[in-house]
Amino acid sequence: MTAAIALLDEGATVPFIARYRKEATGGLDDTQLRNLAERLTYLREMEARRAAIATSITEQGKMTDALALQVARATTKAELEDIYLPFKPKRRTKAMIARENGLGPLVDAILADRRADPAVLAKAYVTEALPDVKAALEGARDIIAEGLAERADLLGSLRDHMRRTGRLTATVVAGKETEGAKFSDYFAHSEPFATAPSHRVLAMLRGRNEGILSVDLAIDADAPRGQSQGERACGAALQAASQGAGDVWLRDAAAWAFRIKIKTSLSLDLMSDLREAAEAEAIRVFARNLKDLLLAAPAGGRATMGLDPGIRTGVKVAVVDGTGKVLATSTVYPFQPKNDLRGAQVELARLIRAHGVDLIAIGNGTASRETEKMVADMIAALPAGPKPTKVIVSEAGASVYSASELAAKEFPELDVSLRGAVSIARRLQDPLAELVKIEPKAIGVGQYQHDVDQYRLGRSLEAVVEDAVNAVGVDLNTASAPLLARVSGVGPGLAESIVAHRDANGAFATRKDLLKVPRLGPKVFEQAAGFLRVTGGKEPLDASSVHPEAYDLARKIVAACGRDIRSLMAEPAVLKTLDPRTFIDARFGLPTVKDILAELEKPGRDPRPSFKTATFADGVDDIKDLTPGMSLEGTVTNVAAFGAFVDIGVHQDGLVHVSQLADRFVKDPHEVVKAGDVVRVRVTEVDVARKRIALTMRKDNAPSDAPPKRDAPIKALPTTPAQGTAFGDALRGALKR
Repeated sequence: MTAAIALLDEGATVPFIARYRKEATGGLDDTQLRNLAERLTYLREMEARRAAIATSITEQGKMTDALALQVARATTKAELEDIYLPFKPKRRTKAMIARENGLGPLVDAILADRRADPAVLAKAYVTEALPDVKAALEGARDIIAEGLAERADLLGSLRDHMRRTGRLTATVVAGKETEGAKFSDYFAHSEPFATAPSHRVLAMLRGRNEGILSVDLAIDADAPRGQSQGERACGAALQAASQGAGDVWLRDAAAWAFRIKIKTSLSLDLMSDLREAAEAEAIRVFARNLKDLLLAAPAGGRATMGLDPGIRTGVKVAVVDGTGKVLATSTVYPFQPKNDLRGAQVELARLIRAHGVDLIAIGNGTASRETEKMVADMIAALPAGPKPTKVIVSEAGASVYSASELAAKEFPELDVSLRGAVSIARRLQDPLAELVKIEPKAIGVGQYQHDVDQYRLGRSLEAVVEDAVNAVGVDLNTASAPLLARVSGVGPGLAESIVAHRDANGAFATRKDLLKVPRLGPKVFEQAAGFLRVTGGKEPLDASSVHPEAYDLARKIVAACGRDIRSLMAEPAVLKTLDPRTFIDARFGLPTVKDILAELEKPGRDPRPSFKTATFADGVDDIKDLTPGMSLEGTVTNVAAFGAFVDIGVHQDGLVHVSQLADRFVKDPHEVVKAGDVVRVRVTEVDVARKRIALTMRKDNAPSDAPPKRDAPIKALPTTPAQGTAFGDALRGALKR
């Protein structure tokens, strides 16, 4: 732990420490290291606050040995602030005014003689500022209440009690029922505060922010007035247990202090803590989904056509080669108002033939299913032989990228809408390389992402992108500047310098050539080199994840096999006969040796899964086409704490609730699915008005895969042109030309 902290303080990146300093950290992975860094920041901030509080109390001349020990032993920021509360400079309070009016001795008298009647004692304090006994007693009560509200031990126990026993409640604001229909689940809602899941907390808080719901923390709601646990605890703090007139008055004052002052203050603190915890969970879910999306299976270097669907403005078309270079662009108008379906299909077929298109990426936005239907019909009409595969691709963030400065710089000659089609094509080839060009928050795979702290969200998502890029590795000679910028230690400025050097001097022959890039020194080289790949260069190890600092060790391992590096990489079976422990030395331990052996066995291997796609059901294009019992294939688009959203091709993702993910108890949906997975689901409920689709992945009582009969006809585009139709002949003729 100490070594990991030292490395972080020295400026080493989390990916570098996790991959190349396992001996020092005991094998901590990137997630553990980031948690460590976050906790370290919290503790350092708390220590700074502890020192500031101790200094402030000392300067006031109020520090005692007992108080110093209390400050030193505090384990949370909240506990520290509770201790500091009586000494914290504050605005003029009612209790201060009461003391200025001479009521401090009255409080002392009431506390000293519990049998005396406070009303009788208060008569001696009636003045021009305190015209009657009632005013004097109210001032005394203010002093009592402030004293209770500044007792750290009492606040700690009450906070604990409220957290354990409180209930989070939500009710609809009168007259907002219709306007807030989407929050109807919370119109009369109550659940334990301690176990309220993040998604419901954020939903209720959003409803409150929109003026639809009233949200509260209910404490001992059924207890009679004066008998709640909080009121009794405040009375006990004053040791007001007898039936004397003074104790009766003190218990009433304590109950009032809890209801009016302490409960309100603690409720605000607890609701703030609850929101922070809910936001932290939402950010964690977003980060996990983003990681799954970034590490989704790449289709690889295959000629790809990207289609950005649209109705009135047409379908934007872009064809890219295996490296992502734009070969051709076009716009077709198969839908209203032009309805040039045949012309659109002929144009797409021409581009497919001209550029050897192997994959067709279709954005999943408006008119996606209609475009898919058009493409399916066109593919069916193509002559016999290899035909391209169509894939529905998430276009989240594509419009953001299209209008960005980066896209304008990359494609200055292309219209904004056509840049979106290029992005859709490229993200099928390599999701990671394309998605790094988009601000992570714009990719939109989170829950309530606009409701959470945007700074914390951004910082978390940036870390996910960094970890994903470095886990896969980057080709030094083909990577774009945005991708290089995510490599450990590099950053945007150096990434631009690397690309400029590459453009001016040609491809890098070795990793060491990086040191020729202006402003790229030994420290950056150490952090970045292991994550950058040079394929087909002078040094075979440059194509692997073996760090240059360990090349001598790798060569020692290769020598033990009696072969050269290239032949060993081609036939690595002999590596399994080696004992890793024989290669341990003073610098490299067993973890590094094992990593090198694994890398030599499969050099430069991609940790991402193999590529596969979902097949949407024909004729099921709209939510109105769905009926309970249908068995469909879809792609997981988002995973939340309460379940998974699945794109089944009807423009509205369906929800598989966590209870419906498997034929067993599932605590965390990520145990079963992740973003990008292709799954088989069954429709259980359809709410067209609220655009909600309930799905299940459970196998129990599952009907057959055959789609059920439906009363209403399915909406469809014109049928596929048969081999002998005039259109089919025209299409084949166009291809021949």
